Amino acid sequence: MASRDDQTRDDRKGHRTRLRARFLADDSAATPDYELLELLLFYGLPRIDTKPVAKALMARYGSLPAILAAPVDELQKIHGIGDNAAALLKAVREAGIRLARADIRQRPVLDSGERVIEYCRATLGHSATEGFRVLFLDTKNALIADEAQGGGTVNRLAVFPREVVKRALDLGASAIILTHNHPSGDPTPSDVDIATTRAIIDAASPLGIVVHDHIIVSRSHHTSLKAAGLM
Repeated sequence: MASRDDQTRDDRKGHRTRLRARFLADDSAATPDYELLELLLFYGLPRIDTKPVAKALMARYGSLPAILAAPVDELQKIHGIGDNAAALLKAVREAGIRLARADIRQRPVLDSGERVIEYCRATLGHSATEGFRVLFLDTKNALIADEAQGGGTVNRLAVFPREVVKRALDLGASAIILTHNHPSGDPTPSDVDIATTRAIIDAASPLGIVVHDHIIVSRSHHTSLKAAGLM
């Protein structure tokens, strides 16, 4: 006669098999966030019931993108999330970012406006702290590199214009696009955002480096300082 533990393992195995089969058979884009998260956790937590873990993560962060953007030490505060599961979630996020980066590398960045915005949102939009990144472009406006600059907290960011320009010179970039996020969800530029943008333009222009735009992103919105006439 099967024990209760054996029955539990069989039930869990059956649930995993059904969820995996449904995901493979149906349109994967229609899979709800919580089911996709549970499916991912199957591979990071092979021996436990992933449904309570997935529910706890969704309750804490609200969406799959926010979970994937969460710092490892924060993820590991959720019962059940150890090194394996945290590494898996971070690997999924990094794979998505690299896929988006490869997409914008295949054509001049200025011809891929929507893709650039999607990429900026993927890298920064769901972060709980402010971050600042610079897209470095060559003479044909193709992407050379995308790098973080400065450091931030929930509502404060420190960026040094000379460091941005120095890195552009190091990479041989002739143009740059600035991007950062507002964790509050409101991408309206602050006075500091506008002043920082203009300081970077003032430092870059004498050296022949063009600042094409500064894009501020949130979870679902964005603001272009260029389109808004603020640079």
